[in-house]
Amino acid sequence: MTDSAAATTTTTSSTTASSALPSASTGVTSLKDEIPTIRLMSSEGNEFIIHRECALISGTIRSMLTSPGPCMEQSAGEISFQEITAPILEKVIQYFYYKVINSPNTATEIPDFLIEPEIALDLLMAANFLDT
Repeated sequence: MTDSAAATTTTTSSTTASSALPSASTGVTSLKDEIPTIRLMSSEGNEFIIHRECALISGTIRSMLTSPGPCMEQSAGEISFQEITAPILEKVIQYFYYKVINSPNTATEIPDFLIEPEIALDLLMAANFLDT
């Protein structure tokens, strides 16, 4: 995946879930001002900017961002995953947004989350590491 493709994916993911995320306040003109984001980096250096609320679906990311001691991830708002490739991290991020959008409180039927068989093993390992 090229850097431009990753940026497009990031924008698409953020835009898709923006309407589903709760508003922190009314009258804010920019979604960027309204919802805090964090940056996730793949092993190839691809950067994904996602809503913090979605990232906290992961137990590992939640621990990194909310632990009581000083943590580089907390201050920088950036987490690097040296073992997770860009396509796998992208699918994990899609799942984070899927979980937020399709919370158990929704009245409609929850759609299936499709996983391509060729990435299933790598995705399982990443999900295990991220406690998702």
